[in-house]
Amino acid sequence: MNWLDWVQDAAREQLRRKARRKRQAGRFDNGRYDWRHRIQESYDAAQGWIVVTIIGAAIGLNAAFLNIITEWLADIKLGHCKTAFYLNEDFCCWGEDNGCEDWHRWTGLGPVNYVIYILFAIAFACTSATLVKSYAPYAAGSGISEIKCIIAGFVMKGFLGFWTLVIKSVALPLAIGSGLSVGKEGPSVHYAVCTGNVISRLFAKYRSNASKTREILSACAAAGVAVAFGSPIGGVLFSLEEMSSYFPLKTMWRSYFCALVATAVLAAMNPFRTGQLVMFQVKYDRSWHFFEVVFFIMIGIFGGLYGAFVMKWNLRVQAFRKKYLTDYAILEATLLAAATAIICYPNAFLRIDMTESMEILFLECEGAEDYHGLCEPERRLGNIISLLLATVIRMFFVIISYGCKVPAGIFVPSMAIGASFGRTVGIIVQAMHEANPQSVFFSACQPDVPCITPGTYAFLGAAAALSGIMHITISVVVIMFELTGALTYILPTMIVVGVTKAVSELFGKGGIADRMIWFSGFPFLDNKEDHNFGVPVSQVMITDLVSIPTTGMTLKVVEQLLSKDSYQGFPIVEDENTKTLVGYIGRTELRYAVDRLKRERTLSPLTRCTFAPSVYDTTTTTTPTTPTTARTPVVRESAGGSSSGMDYASAASTSVDFSPYVDTTPVTVHPRLPLETVMELFRKIGPRVILIEYHGRLAGLVTVKDCLKYQFKVEAAENPRSSEERREGENGARSEERLWEFMMRAAGWVSDKVSSASGGRIRLRDSLEQTRRVGCGQILDGTEEDLDEEGVELESRG
Repeated sequence: MNWLDWVQDAAREQLRRKARRKRQAGRFDNGRYDWRHRIQESYDAAQGWIVVTIIGAAIGLNAAFLNIITEWLADIKLGHCKTAFYLNEDFCCWGEDNGCEDWHRWTGLGPVNYVIYILFAIAFACTSATLVKSYAPYAAGSGISEIKCIIAGFVMKGFLGFWTLVIKSVALPLAIGSGLSVGKEGPSVHYAVCTGNVISRLFAKYRSNASKTREILSACAAAGVAVAFGSPIGGVLFSLEEMSSYFPLKTMWRSYFCALVATAVLAAMNPFRTGQLVMFQVKYDRSWHFFEVVFFIMIGIFGGLYGAFVMKWNLRVQAFRKKYLTDYAILEATLLAAATAIICYPNAFLRIDMTESMEILFLECEGAEDYHGLCEPERRLGNIISLLLATVIRMFFVIISYGCKVPAGIFVPSMAIGASFGRTVGIIVQAMHEANPQSVFFSACQPDVPCITPGTYAFLGAAAALSGIMHITISVVVIMFELTGALTYILPTMIVVGVTKAVSELFGKGGIADRMIWFSGFPFLDNKEDHNFGVPVSQVMITDLVSIPTTGMTLKVVEQLLSKDSYQGFPIVEDENTKTLVGYIGRTELRYAVDRLKRERTLSPLTRCTFAPSVYDTTTTTTPTTPTTARTPVVRESAGGSSSGMDYASAASTSVDFSPYVDTTPVTVHPRLPLETVMELFRKIGPRVILIEYHGRLAGLVTVKDCLKYQFKVEAAENPRSSEERREGENGARSEERLWEFMMRAAGWVSDKVSSASGGRIRLRDSLEQTRRVGCGQILDGTEEDLDEEGVELESRG
């Protein structure tokens, strides 16, 4: 995996524009600038908007179909429509509030329906995990952490490829329909960005420039959130606040336009046939009272505590999964779905889909469907207990389910947890008011008018939980506002999110996406952190360098350097003695040039290589990038030399000029420059490496990984683990080993019972042992050094 070089890509784009202006000027001079050329120029100028429009329409269509399929799969576990099997319960009973005769439960026996519910959940989860493992390992999980790194310049082959898009789109409804405590809103960002990458690569302007592709990917991330929540402005702000480290005005406009097109297409498709973009979209026409701020603060505190608790324990589960469960990805997802179905079915608020439960919890009692007696005072205590159990159980399953090898998000599960807790608080406050209507505390309430709206507490609880798990603020407020359209509830939402943010900061910086970046070991410089190391870059730079002299190196030595994977590029110096810096050539560029040369000519390994022009021309600027048009390295021969001869004399007289591929203006800094400034250079202009030179001499180089290594070392020194923490870590490791031993013994006991009951025809133990031996080598965590070369790479050099 590599980093793209934003500086090189910017220079490449400037070269392309310069060549276009020259062609245009030549047409004017020759009188050949006709209507065809005008159309061509207009198309080139509008290509970015055309690409964004196509991508937005594709994202909207995909989101509409996924919504329809997901709702049908969620309802098919409970029953079917007698008039049309392909309809879910809402469409089958259109216009009815509490079901209809056309919607038929599978049987009239509750226990049988329970078993059918579990079997459907197992089948959906197993199918989803199998598709991911077999065809697109990168389709697992949410993908937001990896996309943040990709947009920042990290090159990850295959993560945004066509097969990842297809499998993500197919496996995601199955994972949601299985009832796992995962959501589709996070993965919607992944399939939206995959859509943008696949479509943009059809256009040469973006296929040959990876940094411009990143601008499209930022717009796609905004569109993904927009179609997930029906919130185009919230999607743009989410991309700005959470996803992008570089977000210029042009990218903001394109993100807005892409989100607008995607949302418009989704609205035109109208997947719920209600005019709403998401199932839990509601309208509030009742105001709030200032005494409720006390309870709003309580909900905000819950959101902060929820985020800290879930992130801490989920990372522990992720570590356990990575250590012990890598070979059992399909079995793990299947068992999780089975356990979720068995435990959640008896609870009325866990049995239904999470988005449907949020729709119910958000609604006001007046003029709405009364699900499970949620608005009946005599059933208030039972509903409070059910909602509290739903909160605790859902939280447990989110911790152990998020990160399993199926498409899985954490947005909606967190919002569902916050909604159930918020509705609980709302019901309790409503009961307090009805028990003491004359209290001074409730003096702001008008008589004979409903004072407390429990649905708004559920709405605010969802906002608090989402903010707590993701550590985002402004975009949450805007998303929740666009969901309700209630201007009067902007201030309560801001209060809740502000309290959540304050509480979350007490337990560490960064949301679940940032923690997963750290857990996976991706080299990502977070622009939200401020550092004060107080050291120069010379303390961090690499001094043991392999540099290439401008002349004197043979083709054989160059190929030997390229055969070593430890080098991502090479500084060019005048000679090894003076170390005078001339430029820098990337490994990718040099590999491209050598391969092209070997395809077109037959040269001896002793052919001399030149990495700088023999005469420097100060009137022209050497392009520091791989040329956008195919350019062959120049082969020069001395007088009398034979280009086809393979003897030593002819080889020594032949030279290859690689100077067109050398970056003669690399980013260089002084050794005494503060490290904080160097890290800011990496964030702002995005070079692949920064060379350190002193009085024109090469002193070293520094990369993002070097900066991060020093940062982690300083943080470890500033916060050393105490003996109690070390003891806790050792106890945790022993607990994990005991848990794994218990799980294996339980699996062995079950397999033996099944084998004896089937007369030896079913031998699960053999299957388990075979799975352990074969492993699950195709499932990638994203930290591998060597990936399949057939994957789609964002960076194109050829």
